[in-house]
Amino acid sequence: MKTKNQKRGDYDMKKGLSLLVILMLVLSLAVTGCGKKQEATTPPPAAADDVIKIGIFEPMTGANAAGGALEVEGIRLANELYPEVLGKKVELVLADNKSDVVEAASAAARLVDRDKVVAIIGSWGSSLSMAAGDIVRDAKVPAVAASATNPLVTLGNDFYFRVCFLDPFQGTVMANYAYNNLGAKKVAIIREVSSDYSVGLAKFFEDAFKQLTGDPNAVIEVSNYNTGDSDFSSQLLNISAKNPDAIFAPGNFTESALIIAQARKLGIQTPFFGGDTWETPEFLELGGAAVEGAVFSTFFSSDVPITEESQIFLDAYRAKFGKEPAAVTALGYDAYLVILKAIERAGTTDPEAIRNEIAKTANFPGAAGMITLDENGDAVKSAVIKVVKDGEFVYSTTVEPF
Repeated sequence: MKTKNQKRGDYDMKKGLSLLVILMLVLSLAVTGCGKKQEATTPPPAAADDVIKIGIFEPMTGANAAGGALEVEGIRLANELYPEVLGKKVELVLADNKSDVVEAASAAARLVDRDKVVAIIGSWGSSLSMAAGDIVRDAKVPAVAASATNPLVTLGNDFYFRVCFLDPFQGTVMANYAYNNLGAKKVAIIREVSSDYSVGLAKFFEDAFKQLTGDPNAVIEVSNYNTGDSDFSSQLLNISAKNPDAIFAPGNFTESALIIAQARKLGIQTPFFGGDTWETPEFLELGGAAVEGAVFSTFFSSDVPITEESQIFLDAYRAKFGKEPAAVTALGYDAYLVILKAIERAGTTDPEAIRNEIAKTANFPGAAGMITLDENGDAVKSAVIKVVKDGEFVYSTTVEPF
């Protein structure tokens, strides 16, 4: 017969064994559950091989965000219409360069190093594109700018291309417009001195205008301001005192609209004209009635479809957005197509092979016109002149390359 202490010992041992069994069951369920959870969240191992990544390198925030958004509209529309190449889905990877040259270099580096894109589209803003130049060249990943017009974007860089015209041509077009259409003999320039685009275009215009007039003093004033400035009264009063026939203002859409609005408030009625950066809804919204009659050069007009692809683009854009596209939207669309066709011709996703095929682009029917790239990777394109009329951008004429 067991003593009271012996019985208590047997009870304690049974209790301990029971607890041990329960603990083992709990641990077993936990391990099984974790295994199932891990299995459920693990992506298919071949998923990365099923897509081809193309980077989008654009300002989505900051001073140039409106321009970047317009280009992205066109890129994404092209991807919706043409989503595959070489039997694989094309995945767009967007990097915001934040309208800043330091951020631009970082954004391009991320696309190349982290996202492993095979090509890059962008950027709105020549300075931002130039900031990425060394990145794409050293990585040997091709980039195609939609609307970056400064010659330095592609100069000396075999991996940077563009589907738009250059500022030497745009500057000459606007010099001819001022001289022949406005009858200007003396002009003033107000430029965004912190922008490579604005400084470059102003210089090309100045050289062309002096040559047209035969007068080395035909440009009577060059005034400067910085990106983000909002008060231009001192520059405008100085310009007005010299009584120019017209004022060339090749800056960003925000500052340009404010400049014109302030000029009108100061009683300055001198005609203003500028470059492709003006063609954004923000220019009209900020400028209001003050920008009526403003004239600028741009890349494309929906009033004049140029190719069959122009009509495909216009029909798809109107159906999706219920409005008319900006010229840079058509160029973003074209940049995507140029890369897509190069991948198709290369038959591979090797970036260097794609680069070689992009360089061979000739007589390609894009939405914004025929595209042939020269030895520098630049497109030889016509220019469109538009005027602000009744709060809208209205087509005026087309100017062919000289």
